[in-house]
Amino acid sequence: MLGTGMRRGEILALHWSDVHPMDRKLFVRWTLAAVNNGKLHLGQPKTPASRAWISLSPRVMATLHRQAAIQMAAQPDGRLEGLVFSRGDGSPLRPQWVLDQLRKRTTEIDLPRIGLHDLRHTAASIIIAMGIPLAIVSKTLRHATLATTINLYGHLFKNSADQAVNALGDALNKADADHRSTTPVIESAPPMAA
Repeated sequence: MLGTGMRRGEILALHWSDVHPMDRKLFVRWTLAAVNNGKLHLGQPKTPASRAWISLSPRVMATLHRQAAIQMAAQPDGRLEGLVFSRGDGSPLRPQWVLDQLRKRTTEIDLPRIGLHDLRHTAASIIIAMGIPLAIVSKTLRHATLATTINLYGHLFKNSADQAVNALGDALNKADADHRSTTPVIESAPPMAA
């Protein structure tokens, strides 16, 4: 989740048939949810925009390779089929169990208590902090609209307005300096309106 920004249900419903290692991509086709007193349900992703290809970093690819090795070692025929992350018998992991494991591990290494969705938010925050354009952030998170991304993460862009007007000012100053160096001065011109 942290390496892709995927939702919990998307990770838990990921099938090997939707992982394309040669292309370093996976396709989000399903989501897993606990409904009706914890009964597991495999269904369509949250929005049509959620059904999409996701690029995979080398770090995420290494994780998937480790997971593949674990599953292939457990299979008599050494084949990868079914869910990427599952119980030993191939059945889905329960979302609450995954949350309990995350909390157990974070406690062991003395990190603050977090939820699974916090991993998605952390991924988004890191992408934004790295200066990736908002439209790309939105596409990566597979939000239905750019407005969704702005509503959720707009507060992380508080310096963006300053950066934008400073970049514009720098560009105009450079253009002005270039123009002055190539144009003879006849008279001083009136200042341009802001």
